[in-house]
Amino acid sequence: MMKTNLKGAFSSPGVHAWESRMNGFASLLQEALSTALARLLPIHIEKPHKWDSRIRASQHIPGVNAWAREISHQQLARTSLLLLALLAPSAWCSAQTQLTVKAVNKLPLARSRQMIELSAKNLSSLGEKDLNKIHVRDSSGTELLSQAVDTDFDELHKPDIVIFQADFKPNETRTFVVSAGKKHEYTKDDFKAYGRFVRERFDDFAWENDLIAHRTYGKALITWKGEPLTSSAIDIWSKRTTKLVINDWYMVDNYHTDAGEGMDDYSAGATRGCGGSGIWVNNQLYAPSNFVDSRVLTNGPIRVMFELVYEPFDVNGTKVSEVLRISLDAGSQLDHFQSFYNIQSGNAPLPVAIGLKKVKDEQQELNAAHGWLAIWEAMEKNQGLQGVATVFDPQQFDKQAEDKQNNLIVLKAGTAKPVSYWAGFAWDRAGKITSADAWYKYVDEFAAGLRSPIEINVTTQ
Repeated sequence: MMKTNLKGAFSSPGVHAWESRMNGFASLLQEALSTALARLLPIHIEKPHKWDSRIRASQHIPGVNAWAREISHQQLARTSLLLLALLAPSAWCSAQTQLTVKAVNKLPLARSRQMIELSAKNLSSLGEKDLNKIHVRDSSGTELLSQAVDTDFDELHKPDIVIFQADFKPNETRTFVVSAGKKHEYTKDDFKAYGRFVRERFDDFAWENDLIAHRTYGKALITWKGEPLTSSAIDIWSKRTTKLVINDWYMVDNYHTDAGEGMDDYSAGATRGCGGSGIWVNNQLYAPSNFVDSRVLTNGPIRVMFELVYEPFDVNGTKVSEVLRISLDAGSQLDHFQSFYNIQSGNAPLPVAIGLKKVKDEQQELNAAHGWLAIWEAMEKNQGLQGVATVFDPQQFDKQAEDKQNNLIVLKAGTAKPVSYWAGFAWDRAGKITSADAWYKYVDEFAAGLRSPIEINVTTQ
């Protein structure tokens, strides 16, 4: 009777259909089955041995020997599969909760490589505290490159958001599936954003993505006898390759010559360079000196974010210090700057000014209503043309100003802390943006995207 029942169970049409469906499960279920198999592995190792001993002890019993041979040679694998299928769903349901992220582009514009951020609160129902184990797939099941980010620099440097990028057609809605899995193991080729402190070059801090690169200056440069410089300018390194170049260029130490990847052809000097800020008082710009400390919050593969600390500087008799947070995302021509100014004497807020270095014969366009200033200018040594720009909240705009070295956007005093804005550049020889009109269009659409970010809604499956 036992033999007949087993054969009937394994030959029933319902079990065959279930087994077929099991073989066609998607990758998420396969991961769950692997987890269940790992939990059951001691059973599968132990039980065949027990069955074996019983078979040897019962060889004198007619019929049992034949059944044992059949079950061991024909049915054991299918028995294991059925057992696994019966037990796996409970493990899968408890360990493989998924989230659906609905993302909506409300603009009639195509938007490439949009960064989507999911907070720890968004992800809490997954039951995974280590955000480095969070995975994102698009609607086709393709896994997207994601990154866990620490935004508050807590004591444990624990990530509190997860970010990923996606392309959107005009007015497109897309869905993504988020789940917990193994900890990410990135390869070098995954990295499209990176930065580091460069002690070997008089305390530079350098950073880049696949389109642009920058550096700014630390305190050791102030006293270097070769070419001392006191400045908190944001320097430009012009790239025409998507590969990361910072380490290679510093290693070769010949980055003022273009060997096919780009070069440093921008003299930031004591100007504000490309997006440095300061305090605007009595029609005069006051800016900090070189940074004295730095810390990295996250370092790729798709976002680099760090902070620079500046010592107190004098602003018309008032001492002001600054912590500057800079982040740069893969695929972006513009960096995000957040300036935390601390007024150490007096309570009156001071107006902040964002600077772009003046260049002879530059073409300049201001769109205060949309919140941007963009400039198209010639590079030094006949190395082509470039655009520089800053993007700001139009509600915070006060006026446009200038001094001998800089074009300035002055923001209303006390409207935000930190002061948040974007600045960056494009080089025509990189081949992506090759004219003033193309640059103004890029900056205007970037600003539109900030005013209308990708709208997301997270639900539990």
